[in-house]
Amino acid sequence: MAKKEVASNIYTKKGAKGDNKTSRIRDFWNKFKVQKKGVISGIFILFLLLIILLGPIIAPYDSSETDYEAILAGPSLDHWAGADSLGRDVFSRLIIGARISMFVGLGSVLIGAILGTILGLISGFFGKWIDNLIMRTCDVLFSFPDMILAIGIIALLGPGLMNVVIAISIFSTPQFARIVRSVTLETKTNLYIESSQAIGATRSRILFKHILPSTFPSIIVYFTMRIGSAIIIAASLSFLGLGAQPPSPDWGAMLSKGKEVLELAPHVTIFPGLAIFITVLAFNFFGDSLRDVLDPKIEE
Repeated sequence: MAKKEVASNIYTKKGAKGDNKTSRIRDFWNKFKVQKKGVISGIFILFLLLIILLGPIIAPYDSSETDYEAILAGPSLDHWAGADSLGRDVFSRLIIGARISMFVGLGSVLIGAILGTILGLISGFFGKWIDNLIMRTCDVLFSFPDMILAIGIIALLGPGLMNVVIAISIFSTPQFARIVRSVTLETKTNLYIESSQAIGATRSRILFKHILPSTFPSIIVYFTMRIGSAIIIAASLSFLGLGAQPPSPDWGAMLSKGKEVLELAPHVTIFPGLAIFITVLAFNFFGDSLRDVLDPKIEE
C-alpha cells in the first residue's frame, strides 16, 4: 500500500510539473499574441527560414546563371526583380543570399551569446579580481564603435565571410557578458541560492541549475534584437568589400555592385536594400515584443 502511495505521489509530481510547463507556455502565448507587430514579425521570420531551407529549390534561376539578353533589365515576368549588370536574376540571388545573411547573423550572435554568457556567469558569481578583469576587458571593447572594431579585426584577419562572423561575435560578447553578469548578481542574493549553498550544493550546480535559467529571458530578448544589428554590420562590411567576396550573392555585396549602375538600373540596389530593411525590422520588432512579454518589470 505504501509503495502505491509513493508511486502515486511521483506521478502526481510529474503531472504537476508537466501542467506547470504547459501553463507557462500558454501564459506566454496569451501575452505574446496580443503583440501584433511581434506576431507578424514572427511569421515573416518563419517564412524567411523556410526560404533559406528551400532556397535552391524555389529559386527560379541559379544565382550565377547569366542571361546576356537581360542585362540590367527591369522587373518582368521572366525576372521578377530584374537582372543585374551581368544578367543574373536578382530575385534568385536574393533568395540564395538570405542563407548567407542569416548564417552570419545567427552564427555570429550565437557565438557571442555563448561566450558572453560564460564570462558573465563567472564574473557575476565569483566576483573579486576575475570580475574586474572580465569587466575591464569588456570596457576596452565597448570603447570602440562596433563597425570600427569589426573593420580593425578584419584588417588583421583578412576579408572573408568567416572572418566577419568572428569579428561580429567578438564585439557581441561583451554585451551578453554585461547582461548575464547583472542578472547573476541579482539572482545569487536570493534566499534559495543561499539555502542551496547551506546544504552543500556545488558551485557548478548553483550556476547551471539555478542561476543560468534565470538569465534566459534576458539572453533571448537581446539575442533576437542583436541579429538585426549583425545583419546590418555584415552587409556594411560586404558593401565595403571586406565581407563576402564575389560572386557570392550576399545582400551587402549586391548593394555594392548595384551602386555602380544606380541611375541606369535602380532595381539592382533597391531590392537588396529592401530585403535588409525588412529583415532587420522584423527581428527588432520581434525582440521588442519578446521583451514586453518576458520582462517582469514591464507592466501590462
